[in-house]
Amino acid sequence: MDYRIFGNQIVLRIDRGEEVMETLIKLCEKEKIRLGSIVGLGAADYLVMGLYDVEKQQFSEIKLEVPLEITSIIGNITEMDGKPYLHLHINASDANGHTYGGHLKAVRISGTSEIFVTVVDGHVGREKDTLTNTGLNLFKFD
Repeated sequence: MDYRIFGNQIVLRIDRGEEVMETLIKLCEKEKIRLGSIVGLGAADYLVMGLYDVEKQQFSEIKLEVPLEITSIIGNITEMDGKPYLHLHINASDANGHTYGGHLKAVRISGTSEIFVTVVDGHVGREKDTLTNTGLNLFKFD
């Protein structure tokens, strides 16, 4: 990982073999990021993503271990229990042009990944949904 900071923007390169979620958590901890948005792209050779079933309150998982072009990573940074909380979605396509998308659990970079993080001056937490009982960790505004 290498990055530079320009105002409230962080331009981040994630290198071959690095896992995106772990790398972003390290960045958030190092730079004390409590709220922000993320956009990115890249190439991967391992991907775990999920689809949340609200009725069952559980994720189904899809694992892919093939060369993939990450066409987009998008999401946000908040905090839960005092720690960085990433909520990211991903779209990735294989060599046959089949595109997969879902809630990002893990993705290992095979070439490089280029990520832009917009840091927001503020704080939004997360808490388990008790109002509508979805089982999701919803925004909690101070």
